[in-house]
Amino acid sequence: MEKPSLPKGTRDFGPSQMLKRQYLLQTIRTIFTRYGFLPIETPAMENLNVLTGKYGDEGDQLIYKILNSGDFIKDINEEQLLEGSKKILPKISKKALRYDLTVPFARHVVMNRNEITFPFKRYQMQPVWRADRPQKGRYCEFMQCDADVVGTDSLLCEAEIVLMIHEAFAALGITDFIVKINNRKILTGIADAIGKVGCETDLCVAIDKLDKIGQDAVLAELRTKDFTELQLTTLLPIFNLKGTHTDIFPTLRTLLKDSSTGLKGIEELERVYELIEKSGLPNAFVETDLTLARGLSYYTGAIFEVKILNVQMGSVCGGGRYDNLTGVFGLPNVSGVGISFGIDRIYDVMNELNLFPSQDSNATKLLICAFDALTFEHALPLVTKLRAKGINTELYPEPLKIKKQLSYADDKKIPFALLIGEDEMKSNIYSLKNMITGEQFNVNLDDTIQKVLAHA
Repeated sequence: MEKPSLPKGTRDFGPSQMLKRQYLLQTIRTIFTRYGFLPIETPAMENLNVLTGKYGDEGDQLIYKILNSGDFIKDINEEQLLEGSKKILPKISKKALRYDLTVPFARHVVMNRNEITFPFKRYQMQPVWRADRPQKGRYCEFMQCDADVVGTDSLLCEAEIVLMIHEAFAALGITDFIVKINNRKILTGIADAIGKVGCETDLCVAIDKLDKIGQDAVLAELRTKDFTELQLTTLLPIFNLKGTHTDIFPTLRTLLKDSSTGLKGIEELERVYELIEKSGLPNAFVETDLTLARGLSYYTGAIFEVKILNVQMGSVCGGGRYDNLTGVFGLPNVSGVGISFGIDRIYDVMNELNLFPSQDSNATKLLICAFDALTFEHALPLVTKLRAKGINTELYPEPLKIKKQLSYADDKKIPFALLIGEDEMKSNIYSLKNMITGEQFNVNLDDTIQKVLAHA
């Protein structure tokens, strides 16, 4: 007999985990709704050509491809096989599991542009899949919670993302975190300033790995992209700029004085900070991090990452501004900006920090125990009446021995059990047992409702 197992990088969630996840999702959903975002959903799979070319070469390699139905290699000959996987992929796969929620969202906007009111604010909570190497905090299947605004260039959207992050984390009880912010235009300006005009993509892809592989490995990768030692020597002091944004920006403005794009990025970030402060968040947990790059190739402006401090975990949120993602689908010049909450990572952190509230409010409050088939029938309408009063109620599905039924209540930590025998059925006076204290009361249905609700 084959032993059942799960694919690496995936997980089952039992009831206790699901109650926590639902709490987490509902908390964030409430914040999204408060800021005017509306829900959408997109299919788990997209046409492969919708996804490829949007995440950079490394991202494309992590897309889970779906083999065509039927005999998917019947039209492949030996010569084509020898040409390698890139050549035969279009012939054997036309669909893939979604890699993120942003590209499917852009596709949705283009296909529904005549029904959408712009600026369009949407949130989306669905799983995504990446053929990544599973490790702590990294999964092949994981939930994303995205909120995006498309159809406006206003930097108020960036500021509100920062406000929304603070509000969501406050609601979850997470107080020790930092929102890292940068701007892709600044990174373009840095590439210009060190003499690598047009090479900002190579720069971003490399420095996005700084936390994972370290500075020496990043420099080694840049050398393979023809960055000279002089250029790398010039680069390092820029990335070592530390302090508040008011400390960093004057120095950075001098360093990027010959790059109009870089100066524009500084100007945009300054405005975002100004809007955050004027919105009533003067002591925001925000810092400018010039090494923040976000490896996805579609970002063009502000980029964000959120790290929770004092835990062994990577970033738990990420996002940024993209000016023309819809353009590849035939709708140019529709700017957007968004943030993605990494639910699985936030879940792991909240578990580690013991931040989830008690799940008592979701649990069964009353178990009805019938002695025999006749009292079982009598109990059926009682269950309906109790549930109608807002009491989470179960009727044990078989009139087995009372000891077994009470053991079930103990195992599920159900605080009350209502015992119905022949005498109770005739008198409509039942025995209500407090499973915590062991006390028993003779009660009618109204008394039962009052006592159970009072305990809740």
